[in-house]
Amino acid sequence: MTQKLKNKGKVDVHLIAHSDPKLSVSEQYRSIRTNIQYSSVDKQIKSIMITSPEASDGKSTTAANLAIVLAQQGESVLLVDADLRRPTVHYSFNISNLLGLTSVLTKKMSLEQVVSRTSIPNLSILTSGPIPPNPSELLDSKAMVKMMKEMQDMFEYVVFDTPPVLAVTDPQIIANKCDGVVIVVSSGKTHKDEALKAKDLLIKAQAKLLGVVVNRVEVSKNEYYSPI
Repeated sequence: MTQKLKNKGKVDVHLIAHSDPKLSVSEQYRSIRTNIQYSSVDKQIKSIMITSPEASDGKSTTAANLAIVLAQQGESVLLVDADLRRPTVHYSFNISNLLGLTSVLTKKMSLEQVVSRTSIPNLSILTSGPIPPNPSELLDSKAMVKMMKEMQDMFEYVVFDTPPVLAVTDPQIIANKCDGVVIVVSSGKTHKDEALKAKDLLIKAQAKLLGVVVNRVEVSKNEYYSPI
């Protein structure tokens, strides 16, 4: 039975790579994992930012399932909800969001105190924490840079779920602090102009673009992931 967690009015997130690892779509997530791992010869990709041009393109589902398939390799993975405006990761994994990323950035808690382990082996979660009045300023702070380094010291992989690029500047702030960025688009929804604009904004932010995940495509078309 497919695991489909309700998130109180928000878009449902399918943790399919965990609940149905033998399905073809789960294999597609593993293919994305492999492509990312081989996308850089000189440097290991440890911090990965997932974003999309607009809302409802499937970025949070992609981020969660990518984190799961990375954890399934036996390496420690942290999934970070860096969407400080409309966070969803705590809904997806049914955990509290009273403390999280913003609690660390405002120096109220340490990173170790707010990271939550999940029932999925090797996978931990850092929720967004309380929604702040100044998301961009927090993400662009020295505290964020320090914490990202601390995350990479603690985990083999860190996956950041960020807001849509065309909605706010937050993804551009985080993008060049990560080893790589994956853009998620939705087949039949995302317009080409929007995807190209999102790509251009990330390039201007000096992001290392790893590729594009195309959601809601028939598996037979074999177009789930493509390099940029």
